[in-house]
Amino acid sequence: MFVNNSKFQVKTQSGWRDFSGIKSSVRTDSVLLKTTSGNSLTTTPEHKLKLVDDQFVCVKDLKNGDELKNSDTVDSVESLTHSIEVFDLINVDNGHEYLTNGIVSKNCAFIRDFDSIWAGLAPTFSTGGRAILLSTPNGIGGQYYCLWTEAMAGNNGFNPIRIDWHQHPDHDQAWFDKETRSLPRKIVSQEYLCDFASSGDTFLQPNELETLRVNIIQPVEKTGPQNGVWIWSHSIPERQYVISADIARGDARDFSTFHVLDTVDCEVAAEYMGKIPPERFAELLMEWGKKYNDALLAPENNTFGYLVNVKIRDAGYKRLYYDKCKGNPFSYIPVDQNELPGFQTNMKTRVQILSKLEELIRNGILKTYSQRLFDQLQAFVWNGNKPMASKDSYDDLIMSIAIGCWLLDGGSMLNQQQVDMAYAMMRATHVERRDITTLPGKINEVQPAYNMQIKGFSPYNVHRPRHASQVTTLDNSDFTWLFNK
Repeated sequence: MFVNNSKFQVKTQSGWRDFSGIKSSVRTDSVLLKTTSGNSLTTTPEHKLKLVDDQFVCVKDLKNGDELKNSDTVDSVESLTHSIEVFDLINVDNGHEYLTNGIVSKNCAFIRDFDSIWAGLAPTFSTGGRAILLSTPNGIGGQYYCLWTEAMAGNNGFNPIRIDWHQHPDHDQAWFDKETRSLPRKIVSQEYLCDFASSGDTFLQPNELETLRVNIIQPVEKTGPQNGVWIWSHSIPERQYVISADIARGDARDFSTFHVLDTVDCEVAAEYMGKIPPERFAELLMEWGKKYNDALLAPENNTFGYLVNVKIRDAGYKRLYYDKCKGNPFSYIPVDQNELPGFQTNMKTRVQILSKLEELIRNGILKTYSQRLFDQLQAFVWNGNKPMASKDSYDDLIMSIAIGCWLLDGGSMLNQQQVDMAYAMMRATHVERRDITTLPGKINEVQPAYNMQIKGFSPYNVHRPRHASQVTTLDNSDFTWLFNK
């Protein structure tokens, strides 16, 4: 049930604010949240609360000890077995946030499961009818973003209308500065600037995404299965290349991908994205590895990657990446011929490779020109503390290039500059022992130096150092001289 509201206001962190109405529903899966200060909140599992780092997290994902925005701490989250009526405020002004028992909550301005709802509604418009969709942006990705971008390109029947804050006759720069002074950048982008990119929790910052966008160029050649291999530069003699790969089943939603990276300047020479059976993908990797000077192949070895790595190894390909390699991976020969090659992606290494990818992009080291990779990075967002592809988006190219970035600049011997610096530091660190007998001319042969201009100074009063054999050693065993009066 929904009840309109034009009379009441709700308390928020920035004061009392208007809201459109109240939505009520009966739930049998509600939860009871308790905090260490004694506050409590009965809500639905998917209701979002604000943490101290300004991130919104579903109640079901909270853990004991999580710090809430109101300087309170989660003590427990208990599931309730009885039916309960829950209420939610709709379209709270100035950020869609409000306080419930002192806890910052998120209202449902964005329609839950809109993608599924739209999939059911869209066919009805083919027989007549109209739809007006009105919303502020909520990051890149999702059905609303797709509808907007298609409307801007003229590829659907919607008429895109953008209304910025300054188009209101009563809103000037002073008003904008006052309203946004205490708001996070994301909220300002979402509620005032109509900015899809900055309004979402994207893995990369908007300026980094913009840098990638302006560097996009069309490949010089498209070839391979379904023209899925995009080439920006062909192999250069004597150069070493790494081919990192993310592997899918080949007949499902995900794609198999690989990147060819030049180890000299960290530049993407070629890229593949397509749906292909794992055994055929292994052949494709070996084919392009040979084209790029017998490149080092580093496919992930999880799930379907196991089959790909074993097939490449058994085919006798010369250069495969092994986790156990501590030296130059281009010349590594495994002692055990049954040793499994490839890169293992798990919770720990996933964080490492994605962090390295972000670092290389942020510092302008990685050179990539792919529209496909850029599209995936736009929709690669933070979900709590984990970066992942947003709904209806992909991360196959991201994981592929992240593995390559880690190998080039993170956990291997491929970065020659880092290797050279390490050896230089070790060569500069040594111990040298010298005594007086090793000085040039021997110390006892050195005549005392003196300044004749210093009054009262006599060179004959300066005693030259004696050799150790000339020094008389005192008998320290008799101390009677100390106590005799």
